[in-house]
Parts: sequence; C-alpha cells; structure tokens
Amino acid sequence: MKRNQLKNLETWLGGSDRKPLIIRGARQVGKSTLVRIFAEQLQRPLLEVNLERFPQLSSVFLSMDPMLILNQIEALPRSKAATKDSILFLDEIQAAPQAIPALRYFYEDSNTPPVIAAGSLLEFVLSNHQFSMPVGRVQYLHMGPMTFTEYLEALEEHKLKAEIDSFVPGVQIGPVVHQRLLEHLRSYYFVGGMPEAVAAFARNRKFSDVIPIHNSIMETYREDFPKYSGSRNLTRMLRVLNFAARNVGVKIKYSNISREDQAATIKQDIDLLCMARVIAKVVHSHASGLPLQADLDEKSFKLLFLDIGLMNAVCGLGWSSISNLGDEQLVNEGAVAEQFVGQHLMALFADSLNRELTYWLREGKANNAEVDFLAAVDGRIVPIEVKAGSRGSLRSLHQFVGEKRISLAVRFDANLPSTQTVETTIRKGGHAIDVKYQLTSLPLYLIERLPAVIRLHP
Repeated sequence: MKRNQLKNLETWLGGSDRKPLIIRGARQVGKSTLVRIFAEQLQRPLLEVNLERFPQLSSVFLSMDPMLILNQIEALPRSKAATKDSILFLDEIQAAPQAIPALRYFYEDSNTPPVIAAGSLLEFVLSNHQFSMPVGRVQYLHMGPMTFTEYLEALEEHKLKAEIDSFVPGVQIGPVVHQRLLEHLRSYYFVGGMPEAVAAFARNRKFSDVIPIHNSIMETYREDFPKYSGSRNLTRMLRVLNFAARNVGVKIKYSNISREDQAATIKQDIDLLCMARVIAKVVHSHASGLPLQADLDEKSFKLLFLDIGLMNAVCGLGWSSISNLGDEQLVNEGAVAEQFVGQHLMALFADSLNRELTYWLREGKANNAEVDFLAAVDGRIVPIEVKAGSRGSLRSLHQFVGEKRISLAVRFDANLPSTQTVETTIRKGGHAIDVKYQLTSLPLYLIERLPAVIRLHP
C-alpha cells in the first residue's frame, strides 16, 4: 500500500492546526482503502459514510452545524457512534457538494472528530461550485497509482526496494540486483500501479489475473463519461481517450484526433478527461525562470495516461509483447518509458504548489529540439531525457543546457548509474557556443530517487 501517503496522513493527524483533509484522485487509485488502513493501523474507530449511498444527507449539510450533521450520520444503518478517538470519513463527497463548504465548520469546532473526505470526479464539483469554498479551512492530498517501489513492496521484494531507497550517487548497484530490478520493471509496465491489479498479481503472480481488472477499470471510466460530459458525444470522447493512450509523449495536434470536429471541441474533451484525472497534460515551458509553470505555452502540450498498465491495456500491448523486449527496447518501445517516468514525476510532485508537468520544445524548419521533461528541485531547473543506452542522441539536451545555462541534466535509460562531464558545442543565433555540464544517467527504476540525486549534486 502507499506508505508515503500513510505517513502524510499521520503528519496531518498529528498537526497542531489540523484541518479537514480532502483526498483527490481518479477512481480506483485506492483512496478509500488508504483511509481504512490508516484508521486500522492507528486503532482509531472509523465513522465512514458513502455520500453516494445516502443522498438524503445533502440537505443536512446545508445546516452547516457539525453536531447536527454528526447526529444524522450516527443514525444511518450500521453506523457507529462518534467518540473522541473517531475519524469521520466522508467518501464520494462529490455526490453531496454541500458537504464541502460545511467542512470549514468542522475545522472551527474543536469538539468534532478529525475529518477526511475523498471523492473521484471531485474536480468537476470544485470547478463548477456554486457555494463558498472553505479557503484556508481544508487541506488537500493528491493520490495516484502505486509507484514502482510500492509495487515492489506489495510483491514482498523488500531487499530490492531497499536498494532503491538507499541509492545515492556513487553507490554501486550489483549486476544481479540491476537485472532483477529491470525484470520487475518489465512486469510493472504490464501490471501498472492500480491497487486492485497489483493485489491480484501479488497473490498468484499470474499476468492473466490482471487483464480482467484492467478491463473493468477502463469500463468504469467509460461509464463515468455521462457524469461529467453532459450531452457531449460519448463516442468521440472514447476516441480521444484511446488516442491519448496510443500517443503518450507526442505533441497534440487536434486534427490528428479528428478531422471532422473543431479544435475547440476536441480541446474541451481533453480538458474534461484531464479533470477526471484519466489523462494529464505535460505543457511546454520556455523555462526562462522559476516557477516553470509561470512561463507556459498552453497550446503546446503532450499527454500522459493515468497508469502505465491501463495505457498498455488500451493499446493492446500484452505481456508476451512486453516480456520479449530487450533492455534497450524497454526504454525505447513507443512511449512506454516516457509514460513510466512521467507517471512517477506526477507522484513525486503531487503535493507541491507547482505540480503540473512541463517539457521544453523548440520548433524550426531544420532544428527542432525537445527535452522530455523539466523538473524544479530546490531552486534548480533540471532537464530530463528518457533514452536508450549510450547511443541515444542528446542533441536536444545539449541545446537546452546551452541556451539556459544549466549545470546538471539527468538521463533515464536501462544502464547502471553513471555521471560524466559533457563538453560540446551548440549553435545559437548563428554563433557557436561551448557547452559544459554534468550528465547523470540513472536506470529507470531509480526515478523515485530523482529529488535526492539532484539535491546531493553540487
């Protein structure tokens, strides 16, 4: 399970100025399970109510009276009485939007238990709300699929997880460990990080057990379309979803998705799917300074899928195809590696103020350049490339580093970790410019160590 998120919940519960917590994330990423495990580990009674099942509570929240609301929740079938040690869990809070502004009164009333709320499709309620938001009275926790180290933990590969957790530049990774991590990386490409899929695979280590789960999850997302798309064309939205899965990492041109529909129509479909957190944008930043999100070109963007396992399921990339990939193909096969890195970058920066992912693009008649991702850590802009081995071209990386005067770049590939000083020359404005920087190469499975590696670099 998501240990980092459990630690975040512990920090929240122990805070001196604890506010109601809203967990945001797509369907079936494990929000409800996380809260139940959290309460169980702390041996705290959980007063849980699913607001989709009890729509009559909507009018109760209009009272804005925490004690009245608690009394009505306690009166529900099989509900427990609230105690001083209870945690109140309002699940599927998007089904009762009136509950969101009521949260501020739970914050202001010291006699009420700690409150956690969770909901899928919550972004639609927050964007279309007709009520006063409890600004400064709630906290947010963003949640996505399980990461690679969480996947290893679920498989009880604790030694391999420890190898990743303890890695710092200069530490050697043995060839056996390296190869086993690449093998598990390959299986993660297929299984992905959706908790139900990971749990099914962890039980029997059968890839066939994962397929119906992926199909069920995708069907759930498709069934959600009418809930947030209104009268929009559902067939077209499904086409947009499938296009996104098959074109991860490719700059979006609306005409490539549909020549029959207007760009504005396709744009709105993409935005709706992003709000549902099924896909996410990676937007071009000019990277003239920090934050990277202050210098965006919103018209130039790529897409990521929610989860690498679901992406491959939609694309029809089965285990037989993934298992036959060589190590370098594991990096270069379509956009699979870029999805893996992007998915983990979203997890790494999920709770930062500037969590939107960015990349760099320069388009010209003969000198196009693109850097896969940009990261900002401790005031430093770091370009990130996803390449295969030493033969992967780094021309775009050289160009970005030279133009932006960057001292450190990171490349993810299938090789053991290494650091080298790169000296080269680029052309800018018709002039030759000497470029010198440190290039740190990391195997893909070390993506979660990226912030630590950057901070430890001089």
